[in-house]
Amino acid sequence: MNATKTAQQEVGDATSEGMNGLERDSVKERKTKLRRRSSPITPSMEPGNRLLIRGGRVVNADYSRTADVFVEDGVIRNVAPSLDVPEGTRVLDARGKLVIPGGIDPHTHMQIPFMGTRSIDDFYSGTRAAVAGGTTMILDFALPFNGESLLEAYRRWRGWADPKVCCDYSLHVGLTWWSSQVCEEMAELTKNHGVNSFKIFMAYKDFYMLRDSEMCAAVRQCKALGGLVMVHAENGDMVSEGVKEVLACGVTGPEGHTLSRPAELEAEATGRAVAIANQAGCPLYVVHVMSHEAADVVTAARNNGHIVFGEALAAGLGVDGTHCWNKDWRHAAAYVMSPPLRPDPRTPARLMDLLANDDLSLTATDNCTFTGEQKALGKDDFSKIPNGVNGLEDRLSIVWEKGVCSGKMDENRFVAVTSTTAAKIFNFYPRKGVIAVGSDADIVIWDPQMTRTISAKTHHHAVDFNIFEGMECHGVPLVTVAGGRVVYENGQLFVQPGAGKYIPRTCFGDFIYQRVRQMDIVRANQQVGVCRQPYSGPVVPVL
Repeated sequence: MNATKTAQQEVGDATSEGMNGLERDSVKERKTKLRRRSSPITPSMEPGNRLLIRGGRVVNADYSRTADVFVEDGVIRNVAPSLDVPEGTRVLDARGKLVIPGGIDPHTHMQIPFMGTRSIDDFYSGTRAAVAGGTTMILDFALPFNGESLLEAYRRWRGWADPKVCCDYSLHVGLTWWSSQVCEEMAELTKNHGVNSFKIFMAYKDFYMLRDSEMCAAVRQCKALGGLVMVHAENGDMVSEGVKEVLACGVTGPEGHTLSRPAELEAEATGRAVAIANQAGCPLYVVHVMSHEAADVVTAARNNGHIVFGEALAAGLGVDGTHCWNKDWRHAAAYVMSPPLRPDPRTPARLMDLLANDDLSLTATDNCTFTGEQKALGKDDFSKIPNGVNGLEDRLSIVWEKGVCSGKMDENRFVAVTSTTAAKIFNFYPRKGVIAVGSDADIVIWDPQMTRTISAKTHHHAVDFNIFEGMECHGVPLVTVAGGRVVYENGQLFVQPGAGKYIPRTCFGDFIYQRVRQMDIVRANQQVGVCRQPYSGPVVPVL
């Protein structure tokens, strides 16, 4: 599989609206970095051209078989052995390799304004990194400021993303405050803008956090609309108190972040979210499950028949929180995220066990990157360190190394947790998440034996640090096809900003709501009063 040679140079705007001074100062450096890593684009990569992936082992979530995959106009037209194709079809030899659906990352934060700055990966650099790692779709979060219209936030994120994305994307919308206006705009977003998932924060007090009463109302509205509630589960009040206590003890470094947010606060909030969602009969998605205590709550809820999905992160599967105690402040700060990486080194393996067994349902990254200078906003106070880590480019390799190479999961489960389950949960399957006739041509040729060493020196993110630095992983994408275009091949990128599309999603998806509808029937049948004679005795006077 030789890299395509061409004429037209990749272009892109590395700037974004509303950058602060720190970001503006780094634009020239970022543009130079992006140009250096770019490769030219050829007409053969346009979706109207035909592509044949020959002789690979096609791996879906439910089966594997050796077959050819024929692509035309950005859509998979045939999957079968020994296909005959028209003249002029470009052929990629995948013999001895796996052919898998492109990865879907359901949790990213590109260029998000947060904690006094903005995440350094925008929708261009972020999606470039995505396709280099074998991910062909992301789901980002439009997060309104307190009191801001949900629709305005949605439009702002679309304005940032549409001109820059190198692969397809969609948006969740955050419920960062509550009112009748928010309730009405949720209905507008589901009806006219293809949004079927809404995120609630139980943390970030006085910024994003909703109270329980507000959360109850939001969950009920989401159920009425046929959507999915996503929760960041940490007890925000207790976290706020913990931060004060740890700072009062004189701990100002990155380790204070972990000390102030113990795992029991994540587990408590997870249990509370499960109870609230269950009372409303609403399906629940718990983002970034970072501790075995919280994971055990999700497992118990699923075992009790609740419709709950738990998300494991590449960070939580690949590293642990002991890095926050590193003597190098920059190194330690790079690992600050919320909920925090847990310092128990057994946690990543435990989370992988639960992911392999379907107690946790899928993987994401929560990719939200900040440079060393941005992290330094909290150099004297850990509570001011911008929260977030990388993972978008490395997720598939981390899951393959820690999950498949360890013998904990097979190749089909790997495809499920990195692609198919997300497509089903968020209701764009089988358009995405499967190699099948009629599906979008988002495809990766995967070499399960090849190794690579992860490093910030070679990754395609705009950030200057990689939390997986030095980790050797088996499992490498050789070719990434997004929307029928070869966008990555043999270490070279062939991307175009704005080539990706926004993917709208409908509500009441069968993967979730078939069960919800049946459970509603069961619940209605159980909520029947007792037929009895009216009480006719004395009644005590009201005081």
